[in-house]
Amino acid sequence: MDRRKFINLGGIGITSFTLSGFIPKNLVKKPIVISTWDAGIAANVGAWTILGAGGKAIDAVEKGVMVTEDEMNCCVGLNGNPDRDGHVTLDASIMDHEFNCGSVAFLERIKHPISVARRVMEKTPHVMLVGEGAQQFALEQGFKLESGELSKDAKNSYNNWLKKSEYKPVINIERKNAMSQLDANKMAPHRLSNGEWNHDTIGMIALDSFGNLSGSCTTSGAGFKMRGRVGDSPVIGAGLYVDNEVGAVVATGQGEDVIRVAGASAVVEQMRQGKTPTEACKIIVERINRIKKEKAKDIQICFIAVNKNGDFGSYSLHKGFNYAVHTKEGNKLYEAKSLD
Repeated sequence: MDRRKFINLGGIGITSFTLSGFIPKNLVKKPIVISTWDAGIAANVGAWTILGAGGKAIDAVEKGVMVTEDEMNCCVGLNGNPDRDGHVTLDASIMDHEFNCGSVAFLERIKHPISVARRVMEKTPHVMLVGEGAQQFALEQGFKLESGELSKDAKNSYNNWLKKSEYKPVINIERKNAMSQLDANKMAPHRLSNGEWNHDTIGMIALDSFGNLSGSCTTSGAGFKMRGRVGDSPVIGAGLYVDNEVGAVVATGQGEDVIRVAGASAVVEQMRQGKTPTEACKIIVERINRIKKEKAKDIQICFIAVNKNGDFGSYSLHKGFNYAVHTKEGNKLYEAKSLD
């Protein structure tokens, strides 16, 4: 482009450049990784070992959430609360910048469902494997079959639940405390006042130094759910969606209501229309609020989003959701905006 044409283009403004896919390099904020809840602080540290060294976003979002799956006293992964029949079942999804995606659902006795989801993406012609088939595939890929025994904390939670056997989702059960920032080295799993561990989902989205987006999500699902229940986390377009021309989004909260509106892809489409990440998340949260009406008071829905030039944002149905952001400037916890 010669000087005269560049000056003429400059007259139509930065916004037009962005909409046409041209983003001035000095405005692109990369690399960046964003994840749900305060557990995202530690997960971000894992992801940053790759992003900070110039690695790919797809590798970062896998490694980052594996940190949370590895936690011994945490409700993500095999240490999570079981379903109402006493079995821990896991869901996960992953998506890269070229619309490659993979997921697993109703997976039992495999420690890292996110890595199995990536193998589905890379080693099969399919997007999703579930149940026994997913486990069989994992074993064929060299994953170890774990014991299936409940962790001490999960067993205590399950025994307490059995006293009434009621399924009542608790708003913000995934949250710890309202904090502006946490020291990742001091971050540790924690209990709520009712004795439950605080989170059952970790979602992560990242933009790497190459300008490519990727995302991941892994969960043990809603504690004491019906046997066979699957939420939004492994559903591409609901719990997770990535469009490398626009942005990436991940959801957390009441999965059934995220699925109803194809939440993550709906947020991406709002960003495609020019909305900021926060504006886009808010629009879809408002849509769910209208659908649920008076029942909205009993659920929590949260989205985090990042667009192609590294702008990030979030929005939740109710107060209490936080999310972690790691850039070259450090690793910080933010309070999300909400309808109330």
